[in-house]
Amino acid sequence: MRNQQTVTPKLFIGIDIHKRSWKVHCASDISSGKTFSMKPDPLKLKAYIEQHFNGYEVSTAYEAGCCGYYAHRAFESYGWQSLVVNPADIHRKGKERFTKTDHIDAQVIARELKDGRLQSIHVPDMKREQLRSLFRRRNNLVKNYRKIKSLIKGQLLNQGIDVPCEFDNSHWSHNFRDWLDNLEFTYLTARMTLDSHMRYFRFVDQELRDVSTELRRYCKEHYKKDYMLLRSIPGIGGIVACGIICELGDLRRFKSIKHLSGYVGLVPGIHQSGDNLRNTGITRRAHRLIRSYFIEASWQAIRTDPIMQAYYRKHLGKNVKAVIVKVARKLLSRTLAVIKTEIPYEIGVVS
Repeated sequence: MRNQQTVTPKLFIGIDIHKRSWKVHCASDISSGKTFSMKPDPLKLKAYIEQHFNGYEVSTAYEAGCCGYYAHRAFESYGWQSLVVNPADIHRKGKERFTKTDHIDAQVIARELKDGRLQSIHVPDMKREQLRSLFRRRNNLVKNYRKIKSLIKGQLLNQGIDVPCEFDNSHWSHNFRDWLDNLEFTYLTARMTLDSHMRYFRFVDQELRDVSTELRRYCKEHYKKDYMLLRSIPGIGGIVACGIICELGDLRRFKSIKHLSGYVGLVPGIHQSGDNLRNTGITRRAHRLIRSYFIEASWQAIRTDPIMQAYYRKHLGKNVKAVIVKVARKLLSRTLAVIKTEIPYEIGVVS
C-alpha cells in the first residue's frame, strides 16, 4: 500500500544576517533541522531549499538591521512567508541570554518562528524606504552642523578669544561669519585651522539647506495631501511633517492612538512586583528621533494654539519634562485624528 501525503510539510528558516555571510538554521515541523553558513545571496538559499526541501511550505525570519529589507522582499517573491523581527522581541532561554553566537542566534530565531512567537515589524515599500534615507541623511547633516560649530567655538575658547555679544547666540549670521574670516592670530597655523573649519562649516551648511529643500519639495509633490494636513497642525513645520511621512509612513495603518503612541514611545514604563506598582518614567522602547521631534514641536504648539496652551497650564507646578511629554502625546493624538479624518486642524477648535 502506497503512503499518500495529506498535509503540506512546513519548513522554518532562522537566519542571522551579516554583510559577508549568513548563518542559516532550517527546521521542519517534525525535526529540529541543521545549521550551516552560506554567502549572503537569497537565490542561493532558494536553490538549496528547492534541492533539499522541495514541496515544503517555507517561512523565514531574520533580525532587522543594517542589511535592510532586500532579503525579505526576495523571499516574498519566491512565495515564502517572511518576517523581519525586532531583536528585542526574540525570547531567549537561560544560557542563550549570556552566550551569543551566530549559530545560536539562527537556531533561536528558527525555534521562535516555529513556535509562532515572532511578529514582524512594519516593512515600508521601497519608495518610502528610500525617501527615509534622504530624511536620515538630513539628520546626519544636522549632527555634523552642530559638531563643526562646537569645534569652531572650542578653538576660540581655547585661544582666549571672546565672541562679541551680538554674535553670541545659536544663529550664525553672515556678519558673524565675516568676523570669523577676519580674525587675526599670533601664528598662521591657527588661522589655517579656523579656515579649514569654516570651509567645512560652509559645505555642511549648504548641504543641509539643499537636502532640506529637496526633502520638503518631494514630500509636498508625492505626499501632498498628508503633508498639507500635517502642516495645518500648530507646531508641525515642514521638516517635522516630512519626518512623520518618512519614518512613520501612512498613519492610517495605526489602529488607535494607543498603538501609535506605543510605537513612537510616548507612553509610561511600568514595573509591578506583587502589590508594588511604580511608574518608571517614559518608556525606553521608542522611535527616539520622532519622539524628540514631537516633544520639540510641542513647545511651539503651546505658543500658538490656545487649547494646547491651556492644557499645558493646567499641569503647571508638576515636573516640566513630564508635562511636555503629556502635551506631545496630545499633539500626537491630534496628528492621528487629522490624518484619519482628512480634515485640516483649526486653531482654537476643540476636537
